[in-house]
Amino acid sequence: MKPSIPKGTRDFSPGELIKRNYIFDTIKSVFRLYGYQQLETPAMENLSTLLGKYGDEGDKLIFRILNSGDFLSDVSDDDLLKRETGRLSSQFCERGLRYDLTVPFARYVVQHRDEIVFPFKRYQIQPVWRADRPQKGRYREFYQCDVDVIGSDSLLNEFELVSIIDDIFRQLQISVIIKINNRKILSGIAEVINESAKITDITVAVDKLDKIGIDAVNEELKSKGITAEAIGKLQPIIQLKGTTSEKLAKLRDILAGSETGIKGIEEMQNLFNMITDAGPAGNAELDLTLARGLNYYTGAIIEVKAKDVAIGSICGGGRYDNLTGVFGMEGVSGVGVSFGADRIYDVMSQLNLFDKTSETSTRVLILNFGPGEISYAMKIRDILIKNQISCELYPDGARLKKQISYADARKIPYIIIAGEEEISAGMATVKIMSSGEQVKMSPGELPGYLRNI
Repeated sequence: MKPSIPKGTRDFSPGELIKRNYIFDTIKSVFRLYGYQQLETPAMENLSTLLGKYGDEGDKLIFRILNSGDFLSDVSDDDLLKRETGRLSSQFCERGLRYDLTVPFARYVVQHRDEIVFPFKRYQIQPVWRADRPQKGRYREFYQCDVDVIGSDSLLNEFELVSIIDDIFRQLQISVIIKINNRKILSGIAEVINESAKITDITVAVDKLDKIGIDAVNEELKSKGITAEAIGKLQPIIQLKGTTSEKLAKLRDILAGSETGIKGIEEMQNLFNMITDAGPAGNAELDLTLARGLNYYTGAIIEVKAKDVAIGSICGGGRYDNLTGVFGMEGVSGVGVSFGADRIYDVMSQLNLFDKTSETSTRVLILNFGPGEISYAMKIRDILIKNQISCELYPDGARLKKQISYADARKIPYIIIAGEEEISAGMATVKIMSSGEQVKMSPGELPGYLRNI
């Protein structure tokens, strides 16, 4: 029987990894430019760290790890016969694979609070695991690329994250829309329509406006017990048109009676003023229907969508006021966003944006003419490696046709020919695979030539 991998996981070929690493390297380079420090946490955490942080449904999706050794030794026969899965699991398992990067980050901050200099700017790019039902675009093992700054309330942090988003997608050549909202504005809207207790129901429904349309949203609101009067008051708010400045001006009048709502408007006004003054993210806009992670976020909410591909959000996040509270360290405010590497990969593939990245890490193949010429070929390889030019020396003295076919199949752009004729003249021949053009030069000239073509 052919070997296989667990459902919901994937192998990545060398060519695919080159493309994925191009995404990761681009993201990392921008994070570092803005002064963020890399953090890594273990793949497994104590279940006491993970459980109770994601709600009942999220807790069910945590992969649990059996205790090593005789994990049945402390379990009674009575417990085994009762077959209570949850109770048995807590006795069999003390550890689990991390479900996300946020809870481990919170644990790290609390555990190392005396060593950390606040505000703490961290990024983390690692895989996470969820025992979810696999389907298209949803896997049980996938990467998250998180960037956060904690220990600071300043809106400069939100602006910096918008700048980071803009820089990363500009470098990846993906046209995006950066949608921004504020939890305080949403709370203010619920307050002025006299439905503060139903804020979650309201925002969950309104968040679907683009997908299901205004009539279906109103039906859902009605089914959740929102009064007809409140639904009527909500219509002009969620359908506000105009520029961000015009929307904020209208909202200021609508939410005049809500202190929380006005505070949210002021935060958004200040943030968009910074964006306008700096001029990087002209595609940032206020979106009053945006309500992702409402129970988690307390201020700005950010979501990024690709303009040219129909796919879900490719980046998102926001401001949270008590990341570490679940571990007993209250009042540590933070803001962060997470980049969806897998969706970014899909977008770039659909738009053929990987054409400009090499599908191989090897730029040069040095042909092997046999024992008599191998010493000269090895000297050429050493010169190229010392000059940071990735190359391979074909290991076997096979027919030249086979070696050239290997270069072609691997999409290696250049081959170097160093046969008897070249060796006697102290030269080497570079063949450009795309055109068939051949150029002769000394081995010492190779690095400069290969860097400039």
